[in-house]
Amino acid sequence: MTGNELIDGLQAITEENKSFVERKLAHLNADQLNWRTNADSWSLNEVFAHLNEYAAFYHASFRKVIAKTKYQKPTQNFLSSPLGSAAWKSMKLGKAKNVKRKYRALAAFNPTTTPTIVKGSDWKVFFTGQEELSQILEDARKINIKRAKTALSISKIIKFRMGDTMNFLVFHNERHIQQAQNILNHKNFPKKK
Repeated sequence: MTGNELIDGLQAITEENKSFVERKLAHLNADQLNWRTNADSWSLNEVFAHLNEYAAFYHASFRKVIAKTKYQKPTQNFLSSPLGSAAWKSMKLGKAKNVKRKYRALAAFNPTTTPTIVKGSDWKVFFTGQEELSQILEDARKINIKRAKTALSISKIIKFRMGDTMNFLVFHNERHIQQAQNILNHKNFPKKK
């Protein structure tokens, strides 16, 4: 696959994410945004707060790499590294939009262990973040996303090819958009009052 084909696919998912929050969340009230399917689950606000914390880390990392990388010649063909491929494939939804493998969020990105990350209008911040990510993806077309490396939220030492990290982040976003869809589709989701 070419670098542009990779970015085109990530842009399409990012546009779908923006469309979802605009269509499905803009009309919800605070009770609906804070409703949980059970005591151990996350509310819509918590889902988007989690995504916003990841966005803050990865968007800054991407912008820094794009600005400072010595690999300024765009990627012709992109090939994932074995470790990078394993990471983003583990995040990717299955064909039936199901989560194949569950993960425990890092404490700093987990709204149940760090409730201060929830601001109350988290889906709006996410929407703006998706617009920012779309611009970052466009800017990434100008560099070599196979040679440029980015740090991970779990380790500053381990670095992935930027294309792999972008895949990971976008598939992570898509995974949680599906979680939000599942909350909205729950039989007990509160009706608007």
